[in-house]
Amino acid sequence: MKERVTFEEYVKIASNSATESGNCPVSGLLLMLQGKWKNQIIYAMSLNDTIRFGKLKKEVPGITNTMLTNTLRELEADGLIHREQFNEIPPHVEYSLTEKGRNLFPIFYEMLKWGLRYAT
Repeated sequence: MKERVTFEEYVKIASNSATESGNCPVSGLLLMLQGKWKNQIIYAMSLNDTIRFGKLKKEVPGITNTMLTNTLRELEADGLIHREQFNEIPPHVEYSLTEKGRNLFPIFYEMLKWGLRYAT
């Protein structure tokens, strides 16, 4: 797909892209990413190959342990992150983005460009 599409091209593509139930195909993604913390967590994870809970908490200011745990569980259930538990002494857990999660990078990059242009 080319870098930019015209409004007419967008309407043509979008009007032929409804899901089987007639919904906008973007709705599923927006539901998956909704919430105050998910985008911030994915962003922090995108800067690290793997990341432990404590470091992730430091990189997402203001999030509580409970909210981080719940949000990580949701992202894992959606298949965007992978959780690996190491039963060593001391035990620890590492998180990383799955292939599905890494496939969000182009979308986040476009949102980053838009944000730098219009939201700053």
